[in-house]
Amino acid sequence: MEKRNPQNNDYVVIKAIEDGVSVIGLTRGTDTRFHHSEKLDKGEVLIAQFTEHTSAIKIRGNAQILTQYGEVESEIKK
Repeated sequence: MEKRNPQNNDYVVIKAIEDGVSVIGLTRGTDTRFHHSEKLDKGEVLIAQFTEHTSAIKIRGNAQILTQYGEVESEIKK
């Protein structure tokens, strides 16, 4: 497996479609834990990066998510 250069990690663009979208960074390793969180209001954009410390990003609320693999929208359960 190719080892990644920290400067070339994948980025994710998250745009809030409504107020109160939560973006939570999760750690990598034997125990997955929350290590960072942000709240976005409608129209706000966050550019997040997977790093040696961040293995997953959890998004709650209505948001548009853009990655190098494509685009997806998260939804809130109603």
